Amino acid sequence: MFRDNSAGENHKVAYLSTKLKEKQEKIKQVIDKLLDASAKGKPVVVEGKKDEEALRILGVNGTILTVKTGGKSFLEASSEIENLGVREVILLLDFDRRGKEGTFRLQKGLEQAKIKVNTRFWQDLEALTGRDIRCIESLPSYLITLQEKATLKG
Repeated sequence: MFRDNSAGENHKVAYLSTKLKEKQEKIKQVIDKLLDASAKGKPVVVEGKKDEEALRILGVNGTILTVKTGGKSFLEASSEIENLGVREVILLLDFDRRGKEGTFRLQKGLEQAKIKVNTRFWQDLEALTGRDIRCIESLPSYLITLQEKATLKG
């Protein structure tokens, strides 16, 4: 009378597990590329100290600049970056409205100062995490959560 749908349910679980693992792997690939770029001397610009701490947890050992500490304006942050004398920076601000506005304002100011602005990592991570996280400081715990979900479903 009732069909045993356990095979169908198992297929859905396996599919979800595979999707979570793929997402996790893609995020790790972006982070690995970020680690390489940072190791080659490209400073990473984040909003605050917790974002910096999250990147350190993920293995970023290069220069990380915070733009929202000590009451700095975006203009002051742009000037600070200019004073470093670098040719390129990686912008990795949060994915919320303020982070997007800050990314746009910093990008505009830095490009006027002839500094190449790399937002590729920011765009890739935002696309991969979707609405799941809104800030960089959540990245390490998000990766752990993905790992746990993939393991439970797999």
